[in-house]
Parts: sequence; C-alpha cells; structure tokens
Amino acid sequence: MLSDIHSFLGSPTPPAWVDAALQNQDLLLLDHKNCEYKAASNAINLMAKYQESEALILAMARLAREELAHHEQVMKIMKRRGIALRPLTPSRYAMGLRRLCRRTEPGTMVDILLISAFIEARSCERFGAVAPHLDEELGKFYFGLLKSEARHFTGYLKLAHLYGDADDIARRLPVIRETEQALIAEPDTEFRFHSGPPA
Repeated sequence: MLSDIHSFLGSPTPPAWVDAALQNQDLLLLDHKNCEYKAASNAINLMAKYQESEALILAMARLAREELAHHEQVMKIMKRRGIALRPLTPSRYAMGLRRLCRRTEPGTMVDILLISAFIEARSCERFGAVAPHLDEELGKFYFGLLKSEARHFTGYLKLAHLYGDADDIARRLPVIRETEQALIAEPDTEFRFHSGPPA
C-alpha cells in the first residue's frame, strides 16, 4: 500500500517535519481534524458542481461520510487529551495546489480530482511516517487511517480516468507532482499537517 503511495508522490516527508509533529502533537491533531472536515467539504462541493456525474456523486457521498466520521474520531481523541478547540490558519499546501487548476472544463474537473488524489496520498504517507513514533493510542489510530486514505487516493485517480483523457492526465500528473513536492519540501514558519519542515 505505502509503496504505491511513495511511487505516486515521488518524494518522502522530510524527517524534520516528523520531528516537528512529535513536538507539536496538539497542533497535529487540531490541524488533522480540520483536514478531515476540508476533505468532506471538498467531496460535497464536487457533488454540487458536477450534478450529472453519477459515479462521482456516489463516490463523493461515501467519501464525505467517511471523512466526517474521521473528523469525529479525531475530536474524541482531542477531548480525551484535553486539547481545546481553536481556529488555526490554513497551511499554504492545498491553496498552492489549487492554483494549478485549469479554468475550463473538462480540465477543471480533472485537475481537482488529481489534486485531491495527491492530498489524500500525502496524508496517507504522513500517517505512515509519524505513526511509528507516537503513543499506542494515536499510533494505532493513524495506522488504521492508512487503509482508508489509500482507498481515497486511488478512488480520485479512478474518477479522473473515468471523466478525463488518459493523455491529458499523463501530462498533468508531473506538473502537479512537482508543485506538491516543492510545497512539502520548502520550510514553513508554522507547523501544520501538510506544512513543510520548520523554517
């Protein structure tokens, strides 16, 4: 499972990010919670935007329910650990990828699906990178999320190929991959689930 993820992403999470995650576990959980909500919102937005695409709607409905269930699970862990809810500024990661979206269809749809696949794949890779170093409860939870996040990653890719052109996808993947790799490699002043290593 992780070998496919690593091959797709083409670069690993910097070890400095893992070190920062272990030193900022409250922030890790807070931003992870936000990421699950945003993933559900992304799925619902796709359902609203492409109302004639049956396969997409059915897949996104399932995904949104699963992401919201993960959101609730993270909140329960936070409550047990006495981590208070508070707003966080978003990382530059998702916005940096979204800037790559083409503005005309079917390019827009294909790009959103491919970018969503990269986000899910990186989330999965980060769970794998940090889980072995966490306490038993959180490590077990993050290992458990690997399977679902990997399924989300492949699901988005399948939808991209269902609605898009294979040659177009082959051209777009390296473009998105290059930006994604830069976003997780460049230093960040604030720690987030998808941030780069600490500046």
